[in-house]
This record gives sequence, structure tokens and C-alpha cells, in this order.
Amino acid sequence: MSPNIGITPKNLKKSASILATILSNEMTLYVKTRKFHWNISGNSFMELHKLFEEQYRILEAQIDEVAERINQLGEKTIGTMKEFIDNSTLKESPKEYASQKNMLSELLENHEQLVTEFRSYIPIFENETNDAGSADFVTGLLQEHEKMAWILRRYQV
Repeated sequence: MSPNIGITPKNLKKSASILATILSNEMTLYVKTRKFHWNISGNSFMELHKLFEEQYRILEAQIDEVAERINQLGEKTIGTMKEFIDNSTLKESPKEYASQKNMLSELLENHEQLVTEFRSYIPIFENETNDAGSADFVTGLLQEHEKMAWILRRYQV
């Protein structure tokens, strides 16, 4: 049964499509952050190991919330690695193992990219799809990514 929440079926699909891209990016960043958590080494090993764990746990919770938001809009949620890769705007680096400095830089760049993308999605939700709930939801995600980026930025020398 489709939701009857004041948003046309076409606009529900458009909002869900944007959210699927967000979900894919969150999943890509989650996997990357886990990889870095597993492979971090160097002077700040334990500190960064714990930081990456804290951040991937935040991302894990966000992933579930985005997936549920898609369902709230009456759409099915993608859930395979192929679908996530195909829908993600973030890029992976298979078989590459970055230095500590490059891990921090890559994660920072990814969070900042997502913040920028989220800023472009919010007016679409507000003005094109009449989806204030998703605009508010994505604003909350944006704020979490701004905070994670800020923390990562503090490690840049």
C-alpha cells in the first residue's frame, strides 16, 4: 500500500531515488572506514583505530535509518553490494592500502563530498518533491558528516 502523506507517487519515487544514492554512499563510506580501521598502523594506531570504529558505528546507524526512510516512502530498499557500487558517487580503492595520512585525507574528502551533495539534495526535497521529512532527515545526516569531517580535519597538519 502506497503512503498517503501529501506527496505524489512520482515525487515519492524521486525522493526514494535520491535516498538510494545517499544509502549507497553511506555504505561505501562505511566499508572504507572499516577497511581503514582494520589496516591502520603507525604512531597513532590505537587512537585512530578507535576513531574509525566510532565513525563506522555512526555510519552503520545512518545506513539503517536511510534504508528505513526509503521504506517509509513506500519504496523497496536496495541491498546488494553491486547496487550500492552502481549508485554510489564515492569511489573505492581496491587492493590499495593507504598510509595513515592518506586514510585521514580520503575519509575527510569523502565526508566533505557527502556534505556538499546533501546540501544540493535538500532544496530538491523542499521545493521539487514536497518532502519536508526527507529534507529534515538529510539535514541531520549532513550535520553528522560535518562533525565527522571536523574531527578528521583536526588531524591534518
